[in-house]
Amino acid sequence: MKLKFFYLSICFFVVIQSQGQLGDIAKVDYTNIAKGNAAIAYNRLRLLFNYPIKLKKEDTYLFLGLDYSNINLRMDENMAFNREDLRDFHLLDINIGYTKPLKNDWRLGIRLTPGLSSNLTVKDLSIKDVVISSDVVFIKDKTKDTTLTKPWRLIIGASYSENRGFPFPLPFISFYKKLNPKWSYNLGVPQSNLQYHLSKVHRLKIIAQLDGFTANLQRGLLVNNTTSAETINMSLVLTGLRYEHKIANHLEFYAQAAYIISNNVRLRDENRDEIIQLDNANDLFLRTGVRIKI
Repeated sequence: MKLKFFYLSICFFVVIQSQGQLGDIAKVDYTNIAKGNAAIAYNRLRLLFNYPIKLKKEDTYLFLGLDYSNINLRMDENMAFNREDLRDFHLLDINIGYTKPLKNDWRLGIRLTPGLSSNLTVKDLSIKDVVISSDVVFIKDKTKDTTLTKPWRLIIGASYSENRGFPFPLPFISFYKKLNPKWSYNLGVPQSNLQYHLSKVHRLKIIAQLDGFTANLQRGLLVNNTTSAETINMSLVLTGLRYEHKIANHLEFYAQAAYIISNNVRLRDENRDEIIQLDNANDLFLRTGVRIKI
């Protein structure tokens, strides 16, 4: 039971990684999971834009933005339901962020993210398509402190998202430290990595992270002619390599190849109880994109 609880706790953070972060001004990326031995193939195109607005108070900003994803699933023909309603999904979030300095080099970051997550198989939206996410974090950033031989950054806080299907706050932790000019690491959830800086513009990362999505099924989906599925949930735990190239001062290209340690695709009823697990095969996860960072 302890092992199961630990695994579920990790999976709760899947959607945090798929949401727009305050540090990204704009992003375009593409994710692919080839079918291989799995029952489901997965493609995702994501577009993100955040606009920072400097407020009157010193070093205080408001962020407004949009985060859109189109997800396409391709499934085996022997599924016990109509696959057409599980083909295309649309995720749209409105990012409203706020950050301000606090005492003793701490900074507050707040984000509220109303949005929708649905297969859009009918003309009208409903309250079931709407999802709300929010994050409150405290950041202590010593990465620019020239007096330190090993600069570091700590982020602690809490995160809440209806998109995960578990309506209670969860902890958010991230600790970054640069060991020397070549090596640095980041420990935390939903992502950890070990970085090797090849040069000022090239770096490699060994990563462990979470990914996935949850979406409403507008018309419901009859499974085995008995139960109606109301949502689909995909949760991934993966590890692999990531390459990053600094094109310009704030512009970065990245490419990632990872092995999926755990892949769970589930259909759930209106009470969020699992009806059927569609896939749990391990496969190759590929992602590439371009982003503009603060």
